[in-house]
Amino acid sequence: MKTSVKALLAALWLMAGFAAAQTPQQAQQSPQRQDPAALRQVVEQFLRIQTAGLPGQVNLSVGQVDARSSLPACAAPEAFLPNGSRIWGRTTVGVRCTVPSPWTLYISATVQVVGDYIAAAVPLAQGQQVGPNDLVKLKGDLTSLPAGVITDTSQAIGRTMTTSLPAGTPLRNDALRSQAAVQQGQTVRVVSNGPGFSVATEGRALNNASEGQIAQARTASGQVVSGVAKTGGIVEVTY
Repeated sequence: MKTSVKALLAALWLMAGFAAAQTPQQAQQSPQRQDPAALRQVVEQFLRIQTAGLPGQVNLSVGQVDARSSLPACAAPEAFLPNGSRIWGRTTVGVRCTVPSPWTLYISATVQVVGDYIAAAVPLAQGQQVGPNDLVKLKGDLTSLPAGVITDTSQAIGRTMTTSLPAGTPLRNDALRSQAAVQQGQTVRVVSNGPGFSVATEGRALNNASEGQIAQARTASGQVVSGVAKTGGIVEVTY
C-alpha cells in the first residue's frame, strides 16, 4: 500500500515537472495578437493625411475595433479607402496586413469639417444676377450640407441664379451659371494673336459662351473661327 502511494506521488511529480518544462515553449509558440488601439491609430493618421486639404477645421472620430476580432499581429498595417467610401462625414476605412499573416479589417469613422459657407442673405429669384449684398457667410459642418456648396463669395458674385432660393439657403455651384461673355448673334471683336502679330476684326457670335469657354464667330469675309470667349464680347484666336 505504501509502495502504491509513493509511486502515485512520484508520477504526479513527474507530470508537474513535464508541464512546467513545456509551458515556456508553448508560450513561445503562441502567436502574438494585433493590438486594436494600434489599428485605430493607423486609421486616424490615414484620415488626417487625407483631409489635410479640406477647408475648415477637421474633427475626427474613429470607431472601436470589434472586440471579437482576434487577428495575428501585423508588422506594418496599411489603411486604405474602400470602393464607394469617401473622406467626408460617416465613412469606413479598411486596414490590411500582408505579413506575416494576410488579413483585412474595416473600421468606421466620422470626419467633420467645420468651416465657412455662403448662403442667400435675401430671397434670390431665378435669372437674378448675384451681388455682394445678396450673400451672407455662415459657419457650420460642411459634411452635413449639400454637395457643391460654395465657400467663398467670389464663387457667386456676378453669376446668375438658375433657380429661386429662400433666404438662408446654402448656395451651391449647380444653382448658378456664369454670365455669358459672348451671346449668340452678338457683334464681337475677333482678336487673332500669333508670333509677332495681333489682328482685330469684327464678327458675329454663333453660340453663347461664358468667359474661358470656346466661342465661334463668323467674320465679315464669311470665315468661321473658334476662339476663347472674353468678357466684353471678345473672341480671342491664337495661332
